[in-house]
Amino acid sequence: MASASVIDVSRRPECRPAHVTSRDVAAAAGVSQSAVSRCFTPGASVAPQTRERVMKVAADLGYRPNLHARTLSTGRTRIIGVVLAHLDNLFYPRFLQLLTERLQAEGMQLLLFVADGRQGNLLEQLLQYRVDGIVLAATTLHSELAKACAQAGIPVVLFNRVADTQDSGFHSVQTNQAEGARQLTRFLLDNDHRRIAYLAGSQDASTNQAREQGCRQALAEGRRRLFAYGEGDYRADRAQGVVRGWYVGDDGARRPVSDCPDAIVVADDQMALAVMDTLRHELGLQVPEQVSVVGFDDVPQAAWAAYQLTTYTQPLPEMIESVLQLLTAQLKAQSADAKRKPRGKAVVLTGQLQIRQSARQRSTTRPRR
Repeated sequence: MASASVIDVSRRPECRPAHVTSRDVAAAAGVSQSAVSRCFTPGASVAPQTRERVMKVAADLGYRPNLHARTLSTGRTRIIGVVLAHLDNLFYPRFLQLLTERLQAEGMQLLLFVADGRQGNLLEQLLQYRVDGIVLAATTLHSELAKACAQAGIPVVLFNRVADTQDSGFHSVQTNQAEGARQLTRFLLDNDHRRIAYLAGSQDASTNQAREQGCRQALAEGRRRLFAYGEGDYRADRAQGVVRGWYVGDDGARRPVSDCPDAIVVADDQMALAVMDTLRHELGLQVPEQVSVVGFDDVPQAAWAAYQLTTYTQPLPEMIESVLQLLTAQLKAQSADAKRKPRGKAVVLTGQLQIRQSARQRSTTRPRR
């Protein structure tokens, strides 16, 4: 009865404390202050009846947890830093959305950092914000940054890339990049493509290295050689320039058909969509009747009616779950034994070949040339 009386009175603004604390909520609900803290901590163990009572009292009193105070008492900010290099890459907006939703469901927040190539400045910012963990998704950053963060005691997970070091302390999550590119190239070979080109991303990116390896492996299995090669650096404008050079000579005249690719394996969807626009709207070529194009990632735009891009799907929800599991495991290990060196774990997930209309199949009638 005493608790109910306090709750009823607290509904009147003039009777509420100027600053409601967890101690006020505990007293009104008839529980300990630690029980109140557990009720506002995602995943904490607390009886359902206790949680319901505490939440009702907190709502009546207008209580809001003091995140700053919690940080001081626990040493955790519950902030996860995410490092990206290219925000214009179509693969990463959905990644950020899904990761943010999952972090918020666990009572954590995402803080985005954009890499500008100066790793010292970036490291200083990460340390200043006292992030609990880091998801390193910038494929072009060297592993020195990951090593520096690990030495500072910040858990790190490499996303969609692997470390350029043999250090076993790094955790990573990626799709089987080489196998995906191998399947895409194999699909083209099985459908009578003979002049297959590869349009690379960045030479120093582990994603591109693995995808190129998979493409070349499939060609070797089919006793074929790469017909043409170019580097687009994961940029649409550079990819378009490479493709123009494959189909148009220095004098501006169209090259003979026999000197041009009849299929292009592109290192990611971002460039693949730009390649399709260039082939169709600048060069007047038909996709896929004259040139087939395949990409990698399966970004939302790949399924648009204007593109219908054949690509390799990266399982983003599963990848994000793996990232959270690795981060959580590292944080728990820190709490249990700060001196224990974590063992690195490389999670490699299987994607799926997504066949659409940008790549010619045997059933498709080919135009006369």
